Amino acid sequence: MNSVIAPDKPKSINLLDFDRKSLEAFFVEIGEKAFRATQLMKWIYQEGVDDFDEMTNFSKSLRTYLKEHCTLSPPEVVVEQVATDGTCKWVLQTACGNRIETVFIPEESRGTLCVSSQIGCALACTFCSTAQQGFNRNLSTSEIVGQLYFAQKRLGLENRITNVVMMGMGEPLLNFDNVVRAMRLMMDDFAYGLSKRRVTISTSGIVPAMYRLTQECDVSVAVSLHAVNDQLRDELVPINKKYPLKELLEACRDNVKLAPRRRITFEYVMLAGINDSVEDARAMIKLLKTVPSKINLIPFNPFPNSRYECSSAEVIDRFRAVLHNAGMVTTIRRTRGEDIDAACGQLVGRVADKTRRHLKLAMKGSERAA
Repeated sequence: MNSVIAPDKPKSINLLDFDRKSLEAFFVEIGEKAFRATQLMKWIYQEGVDDFDEMTNFSKSLRTYLKEHCTLSPPEVVVEQVATDGTCKWVLQTACGNRIETVFIPEESRGTLCVSSQIGCALACTFCSTAQQGFNRNLSTSEIVGQLYFAQKRLGLENRITNVVMMGMGEPLLNFDNVVRAMRLMMDDFAYGLSKRRVTISTSGIVPAMYRLTQECDVSVAVSLHAVNDQLRDELVPINKKYPLKELLEACRDNVKLAPRRRITFEYVMLAGINDSVEDARAMIKLLKTVPSKINLIPFNPFPNSRYECSSAEVIDRFRAVLHNAGMVTTIRRTRGEDIDAACGQLVGRVADKTRRHLKLAMKGSERAA
């Protein structure tokens, strides 16, 4: 049956914005069969083909239509840096001129890509360099999955990306629809086919979106904890004022009901003299006793004008020992890419700040200096 190509579709439809369901609807709308979606996804994500003329199982008329109306447009790379430990950071420019950062972390048994979800960050966590840049906008699905699309093509098959963590610039759950659509592509068998255990979304605790995520997208969840009481967490992670620890942990308990072996990863940045005492460790044990969890202790990565210092190695080891002796699965994150500012909390990109946060912070710094 010949396809009926709609003549009035707008130009420059970025097909990286569509998950499989959306692509099926697109092809049906232009008079094609829905199975064209899976064929296109295989070409794009598995074969790495970005030229519609090379998609040989499409008719000539369909290829012509795709060339005239559609694009495959990930963000454009403008800077590539490789750290001494092999970590690779790309600065990617979006169509509006802002820049985001994406990091690939190679390890012996896996390759992890740290992906951004927003230009800047809408939150204001005080220990995070990204948060100090302010916020511009949410990334589109194509700009999110486009980071994986670009990185895998750049790295080649010999450096296969096996894990994706939504831990780059931004709060993923404040860009829910685009992030979930991108993660579905990452896990789709006709795209990247990543296991749900190998796709992790990190959140500072947007509680309503956490409940929605549990219902709509089965991926691994990491929570930026960083404090074991509301008073300190209100300072470090200000969203806690809206969604305090009691509500956050209820959402975590709801998520782990999905599977009997599921655990929430709690990320905890180690700040000297702030949250790193033995008493803090004991309070964490009590706080998390009803949540199947694993703890990831993160040495603080300094940035210009930050008011915190990293806990010493001895203090971090002592903190871990207290948790470990209580039977809690605890790891210390190895700092990667620090010499190219690619470590946790150091991603900054280039943000046209709509919140004017960077100006407010500069004014506060001037007041303190005076």
